[in-house]
Amino acid sequence: MAPGETGLVRRQARSGETPVLSEAGMVEDPVYGHARVPTASGRISEAVEVVADDHKVPFSSSQLSRIDEALTRTSADTGLLFTVFVGELGGRSRERAEELHASLGDSAPEAVLVAVSPGERVVEVVTGEESVRRVDDRGAKLAVMAMVSSFTESDLVGGIVEGLRVLGDHAGSKH
Repeated sequence: MAPGETGLVRRQARSGETPVLSEAGMVEDPVYGHARVPTASGRISEAVEVVADDHKVPFSSSQLSRIDEALTRTSADTGLLFTVFVGELGGRSRERAEELHASLGDSAPEAVLVAVSPGERVVEVVTGEESVRRVDDRGAKLAVMAMVSSFTESDLVGGIVEGLRVLGDHAGSKH
């Protein structure tokens, strides 16, 4: 990830990585600066340390906690995997968002990615082959409208949380 980007997604181990399993069951990788832990629902909660060019962390721990709680709740309620990416998407934002979604590997068909690029004023929602049956274009557009409404009030975290809520409501409970 480039400086200033935050990705709350599940990743596959890179070649040569040496993750360490702590006593609490958390996997830590001091070389790449990330940690992950399985939640009670079975979802993997992963934190990636990202420091912007000005050496400020993009989100506070309480903001990350709000986003993680919304991801956990929405994923558990719907049975789909919801992920969030915040950072620069570039000139081909849709293609970049689809690449990020594809990087979820075997989980991609049941996944919904919300990609937000505040500096570029872009929001993309990408669904997988299975998740699109429950989160259609209409649901994605409603979620984007809810997010943009909060973003215009300078509430990035609130917009992400609200967007996840709308997507979850549209997807309905797991079957």
